[in-house]
Amino acid sequence: MPGTGGSMGLEPTIKRIHSKKPWKWLPPQLWISPLKRLRESGDQLHTPWPDIVISCGRQAIPQSIAIRKASKNKCFTIHIQTPNCRADRFDLVIVPWHDRLRGQNVIVSEGSLTRITTQKLMAEFAKFSDSLQNLASPVVTVLVGGSNKCYDVNPQVMTDLSQHLGSLHEKTGCHFLVTTSRRTGAENISILKRALETIPHQLWSGEGDNPYFAYLHRADAIIVTADSVNMVCEAVTAGKPVYVFDLPGGNKKFNRFHERMKTLNFTRNFTGSLDEWSPAKLSETERIAKIVWDKIGH
Repeated sequence: MPGTGGSMGLEPTIKRIHSKKPWKWLPPQLWISPLKRLRESGDQLHTPWPDIVISCGRQAIPQSIAIRKASKNKCFTIHIQTPNCRADRFDLVIVPWHDRLRGQNVIVSEGSLTRITTQKLMAEFAKFSDSLQNLASPVVTVLVGGSNKCYDVNPQVMTDLSQHLGSLHEKTGCHFLVTTSRRTGAENISILKRALETIPHQLWSGEGDNPYFAYLHRADAIIVTADSVNMVCEAVTAGKPVYVFDLPGGNKKFNRFHERMKTLNFTRNFTGSLDEWSPAKLSETERIAKIVWDKIGH
């Protein structure tokens, strides 16, 4: 039965594993005795086996399969994200809509599952409330990512984003709350800092306590760069109007994700202005948790 911890109502024991070479490079079906292939620098997996295992990430796949087998299928295994093996090696697999995997034991979520809850946002805001309470409206939170395998966030892109932010301030008089990521890069952060020098703002670029969730709570609107599914989904789960700043690059999966978010009225494109609209709120973690409990109960 569900308890009080998290969306599943469980208090989890978290295991962070480090796989040995060469096993960490091999597909799950080629692992021999996976439970013996863990480095001592990470957590070990051993009996008594839990009632439920929730795994995520490539290295956790063979371990979850091995636990299911060792428990003689008494341990209910759930894998989050598309595994690089057959889905029926788990009791349930949870994948985002923009992935193509479907099946009888596959649950499809809109975007990624997030840690966002109303309680979490309020608790994080309380930590930074002294610096966030008396800001001029509208307050616009800006989540800046960086280059990855699919997108290129170069200095020209950051200059374009900065110009759009300047244009938005001229139109609205907004106050910006800006966060960058480890992928943003020093040169891009410098461009952003120069552009915001004469504009009311707060910029967090990795120093001190992270106000990320507090900024989501305080926002009247959120602008997020297109390079991160998780950042977009966290912004939408916060229940605010979310504007996505498009970037050079992308691929079919990212394109499916962004088109889906716009079609469902979760996001709009950011072009230097704000619209008046009431967005839908994403609550996938809670919805998926209820489905999982229903599956376990049957």
